[in-house]
Amino acid sequence: MPISEVDYIWMDGAMKPWREATVHVLSHALHYGTSFFEGVRVYETPSGSSVFRLRDHLERLYDSAAIYGCSVPFDMETLTRACEDVVLANGLKSAYLRPIVFYGYGEIGVAPPPDAPVNVVIAGFPWGAYLGEEGKANGVDVCVSSWNRAAPNTTPAAAKAGGNYLSGVLISSEAKARGFAEGIGLDVNGLVSEGAGENLFLVRRGKIYTPPSSASILQGITRDTVIALAQAEGVDVVEQTLPRESLYLADEMFFTGTAAEITPIRSVDGRKTRTGGRGPVTALLQERFFGLFNGATQDRWNWLHPVNTSKEETGNETAIAV
Repeated sequence: MPISEVDYIWMDGAMKPWREATVHVLSHALHYGTSFFEGVRVYETPSGSSVFRLRDHLERLYDSAAIYGCSVPFDMETLTRACEDVVLANGLKSAYLRPIVFYGYGEIGVAPPPDAPVNVVIAGFPWGAYLGEEGKANGVDVCVSSWNRAAPNTTPAAAKAGGNYLSGVLISSEAKARGFAEGIGLDVNGLVSEGAGENLFLVRRGKIYTPPSSASILQGITRDTVIALAQAEGVDVVEQTLPRESLYLADEMFFTGTAAEITPIRSVDGRKTRTGGRGPVTALLQERFFGLFNGATQDRWNWLHPVNTSKEETGNETAIAV
């Protein structure tokens, strides 16, 4: 899905016109993948636009950078307000936000020096269902990739870092070349890991199973959301290692992620799940998840961060660079 160009991007403390938010071609992140980013959804709710789990996303952004020794040059309050400002400056009711921290133009050596420049950017734009509205309703067809996820103690899976997504590029590109909507990667031991950019769940005999953090997965925020919603409904969630054949024996399967939200999986390697699409457990979780944004599900976890439309209350309006 092409990125929709809007008016402004927040960059290093100021709002810049979309086409002027640029970086040097010798920026460190472009050459070595030293970027740390988040995907954050903004939903239009009955009480106005709200950012979903904004603090959790920003905390993970700081954590990802910290794993690589990168210090984010703005505090949490500033980035929180900047996310709101991007929504407001572009007149967005619902949106996908992309905060990104990266090593910029400085030295070309592999290891960034202690004084290496660090840039912070937040973009926001409309983005629909990542794997399609039809897929979200009826399920997608996926395959197990020939490419494995990175082994432990190579590139840390806990960091949402740009370089980590080279694995996802291979997995997803291979799947699409073979006619599938998405691919699933196995870990170094041949056990189930995750999708190219999504966490994975399967349902078997009324229980939900998902690979553990040790399976080279990114511990997704939507993954955590689904676990909480399932447990609130009294559905058991088991985090355990899963062999490849478990994918062929599942009653239901689904992907989770900020972009993918909750997307059912209809088949793996041409083998249909027992429900052959969106099953009852997946449907229930979708209902509870999207109910957070239409008011049908009580937000008992305080996951919704309302976009503050009153600049005067905060006294922290972001300047627009001209």
